[in-house]
Amino acid sequence: MDLIWSGVRHAGRMLIVGDAELLRITLLTLRISGTATLISLLLGVPVGLLLGLAHFPGRRFVASVVNAGMGLPPVVVGLWVSIFLWRYGPFGFLHAMYTPAAMIIAQCVIAAPKVAGLTMAGVMQLNPKLHLQIQALGANRWQGWWLLIREARLSILAAVMAGFGAVVAEVGASMMVGGNVVGDTRVLATAIVLEVNKGNFDVAIALSLILLLLAYAVTFGLTLLQQQRRRVA
Repeated sequence: MDLIWSGVRHAGRMLIVGDAELLRITLLTLRISGTATLISLLLGVPVGLLLGLAHFPGRRFVASVVNAGMGLPPVVVGLWVSIFLWRYGPFGFLHAMYTPAAMIIAQCVIAAPKVAGLTMAGVMQLNPKLHLQIQALGANRWQGWWLLIREARLSILAAVMAGFGAVVAEVGASMMVGGNVVGDTRVLATAIVLEVNKGNFDVAIALSLILLLLAYAVTFGLTLLQQQRRRVA
């Protein structure tokens, strides 16, 4: 218990004095995970809508791939992203290894299937005749998709929260493709691992509490938006 209280006090001190290193890695965590979540949203929502509404050969196979992707082990993602981005890999010319860009790519691979899968599930729960009713009212394809997104917005917001939660505390892939470089790719999750390896458990506990607060703050904001939308509906 003394160790836990030491970590709580350390976290309080870091927040009160405005520790510069803490601020830097927290902002970097938000930038990387936020960007990855946004890209996953832009990729996953259309895929989820397509799988939830359209009927085409191989749809069940694609849907099963997406559902399987929701459980991708982060270390496996980190391994394959590293292989593709390594100096002699297919995309080695990008020189993206050990950069925030590589971490964003890896986190996108982790989050996108979750966003797509939950969006697909949400769309499939809508009234099957809703799409036909929208078309009967004269809406074009893009207008129809936008209206369906509005109808499934609660599920999509849940997908965003799931995607962000999956990547903001992710360690394996981030360590493999980012390298935990101080001042460049060190985020809260990888900083915690570093402090544990150094035996600084009080600092690790402090960073873990700050990471939990960050994840809760973002999720709380999205939850307020979700519940507000529900009341409006």
